[in-house]
Amino acid sequence: MPNAKRTPSGVLSGVLGLVGLSAVAGLLVTAAVTPAIAMSGAAASTAISLFEGLPGYLEVDRPMEPTTIYAKDENGNDWPMATFYDQNRQPVEYDEVSHHIYDAILSSEDPRYYDHGGVDLIGTTRALLNNASGGSTQGGSSISQQYVKNVLVQQCEQEAQDDEELRECFLRHTNSEGVEGYERKLQEMRYAIAIEKEYSKDDILLGYLNIANFGGQTYGIEAAAHYYFNTSAKDVTVGQAAVLAGIVQNPNIYRIDMRDGSTVDKDGNPINSEADGYALTKNRQLYVLDRLLEDGKITQQQHDEAAAEPITPQITPTTQGCQSAGGSAYFCQYVKSVILTDEAFGDTATERAQKLQRGGLDIYTTLDMGVQAAGEAAMRDWAPSHIEGMQFGAAGVSLETQTGRILAMVQNTQFTENAEAAQQPGYSSLVYAGDRDHGGSSGFEVGSSYKLFTLIDWLEKGKSINQRLNGVKREFRGMTSCGQPTGQGTGQIGNYGGNRGYYGTPLQFTRDSLNTGYLAMAEQLDICDINKVAERMGVTLADGGSVTDQNVPYDVLGSKNIAPIDMAAAYAAVANGGVRCEPIAIDRVVDSDGVEQPVPEPNCEKVIEPNIAATAAHVLQSVMQRGGTGVASNPGDGTPLIGKTGTHEDDQTFMVESSTKVATAVWVGNSNSVQENGRWVRKSMSRQWANGIQLSQIRHRIAPALQGAANAKYGGDPFPTADRTLLVTPMADLPDVTGQTIEEATRILNNAGFDVRVGDPVAGDKPEGTVQTQEPGAGRVATGTTVTINPSNGQGVRVPNVSGASLAAALGTLQSAGLDPARGACSEADGAGSGKATGSSPAADELVAPGTRVTVDYQAEKCGGGGNGNGGGNGNGDDD
Repeated sequence: MPNAKRTPSGVLSGVLGLVGLSAVAGLLVTAAVTPAIAMSGAAASTAISLFEGLPGYLEVDRPMEPTTIYAKDENGNDWPMATFYDQNRQPVEYDEVSHHIYDAILSSEDPRYYDHGGVDLIGTTRALLNNASGGSTQGGSSISQQYVKNVLVQQCEQEAQDDEELRECFLRHTNSEGVEGYERKLQEMRYAIAIEKEYSKDDILLGYLNIANFGGQTYGIEAAAHYYFNTSAKDVTVGQAAVLAGIVQNPNIYRIDMRDGSTVDKDGNPINSEADGYALTKNRQLYVLDRLLEDGKITQQQHDEAAAEPITPQITPTTQGCQSAGGSAYFCQYVKSVILTDEAFGDTATERAQKLQRGGLDIYTTLDMGVQAAGEAAMRDWAPSHIEGMQFGAAGVSLETQTGRILAMVQNTQFTENAEAAQQPGYSSLVYAGDRDHGGSSGFEVGSSYKLFTLIDWLEKGKSINQRLNGVKREFRGMTSCGQPTGQGTGQIGNYGGNRGYYGTPLQFTRDSLNTGYLAMAEQLDICDINKVAERMGVTLADGGSVTDQNVPYDVLGSKNIAPIDMAAAYAAVANGGVRCEPIAIDRVVDSDGVEQPVPEPNCEKVIEPNIAATAAHVLQSVMQRGGTGVASNPGDGTPLIGKTGTHEDDQTFMVESSTKVATAVWVGNSNSVQENGRWVRKSMSRQWANGIQLSQIRHRIAPALQGAANAKYGGDPFPTADRTLLVTPMADLPDVTGQTIEEATRILNNAGFDVRVGDPVAGDKPEGTVQTQEPGAGRVATGTTVTINPSNGQGVRVPNVSGASLAAALGTLQSAGLDPARGACSEADGAGSGKATGSSPAADELVAPGTRVTVDYQAEKCGGGGNGNGGGNGNGDDD
């Protein structure tokens, strides 16, 4: 209330009132004891002392006011998303109230208001004498006294912890019986005189109209005019003003929003209803109209017209809570949860709840209605609020990577906080994108989107994204957890589409989301370390637990229940050079006096090194490009994107993607199990359809809509260049496995990090079935190289070395070895005689099958002559 001084005449009136009350106080207190001694001098003296000893100053606090949550609409205007209140009140200025209301209040409640100094001695004395003599009970309170009473009730209610304490506040400050009642009246008088010294008459009158109750949760003249007549306090008619002035006198009896009656008669029958024309309120209205006419405030015609017109309310409720936020209701609920849990809004849960319901705050949120609208449209088009036979859910959230500001939060269900309605299909109060503390959700298994943390751990251990690993489907038994063997295998983990896996690199495994490839990576890491990376990047279980509380091999594939918003923030950290920003929903808060209030502090910290983030981004970009599992969620607008898909057991699906500016996470799946044939089950996302597409593909409709809208507004830069040291193809020692059995050779090569291909048997001198040859041979080669091994057939013949022997001897030696000798090329040389062998083909010491043709090259004095010789040579230097 403005700190405006009273006029000199008002001050004088207040002083006279204070003097007069010294006498009246005796009458008031002694009347409380017994009318028989009301005028005794001793009682009067005691009363004067009591009055003068009462507190003389009342701190006038701002009354309870609604808190409003705002978002910027697409034109940059503040859109009131939702309002919360214990008392629906819209304070107005003096010139925003019709003079009809001022006249009606004063004529019916305090006609000498501008003449007395806070207490109407005439009215008070008349009421006192009438009450003491057994007449009808009269209040006699001035507007200033009524204002004081309302202020005291408000101050008490603002400290109340529950409904019982609220009722006690009302009773304590409205009690008019016995000694306590008279003491209360005296205190009101004392305070009334004091505030009239401090404030102007107009200010007090306006303060009263802004604080007074008009029935139920409706407080203040503006809210009352809107609620009962769908108009403003400035535009009410004479008849409406008289009704509102009448309601103030007994709000919960004269209220006109209860069509079946606001009270009952002595027989228990409802009265003051639509059926009886709101008879009690009508009588009070007529009383007010009579007073207005008597005071000359209205004409006879105005009086008669208003009196003849029936009371016809146009009840216009002000919906409070997030239900009024439409498609943004779940974001609103997230904001509400922040207010109720963050200590920026109070040290205790009670303080925070009171700030929300009574604090009169204007809360300006981070929501971007352009991005939000695109997400809402996609959700409406593709994700039904309910699918028969399953608990179907979908949610999406977008964050600004460099600040953590939540730009959008969408959900498929209809919002309700009504417990009964929430049990109906397609309705929910849970915020699926949030966690237990921010919307009550228990999160969802995130599937392969959790592979991000294995990738980060891989890079932080200095391992290359081009290292070749055995990603073939198999049981993985070599994993450790917190430095100890897990003591369990993984079983035959499958891949999407029945893929048997392959030898490949982390880059390829990420692009294809190959489960067996990532398990191969995890074999060289530690499960605890992987989960610690997730924890460091801000990921928790949605129920508040730590992702490191349990560490099992299946964690690599995303079996933990996590909130989508946590996954969005983790990928945003990669896109933001390794700096993670805690998601925030509130930009600023302003109190009812326009003073900025504390808000949750932005919290951004480096969680991974920039070179690790850049290299991870290099890998994750492949997911969003041709051939990657996330390409269907790429809006195709040219903005560089990273991303990762996730599917858990075909009942939960995720898509997380990010530009350098905005990250988006979308979940579509089973929000809960359903009972079927006595079992609790969750339905397949790939075998059920809605709106013409598989449920598993709905994520690829919502995610690009959100990300595309964000890209259009916020853009996105190229990601930094990957760390070259993490791109090199690492080398390893390839062991010699010749002579080993095929099984043993395969084991040795696999353990060394090499792929193995078993070729056809070859002629060999090794025992049959053992490795005769390997390609490449032992030495330093790239890790993951495919090594071809050929088993020996045990029947190989090594070609004898015949060089230097006579041609005839050479041919004979070969024939004796079981080979098929033949002359080869001849070259003339002096002294060579009839022929000397210079070499063979196949060459000496090569392993060949029995009967293999071996040609002998030789020198002779003269080529072209001679007979066939041994071995069937034709003597002309040509092969058969």
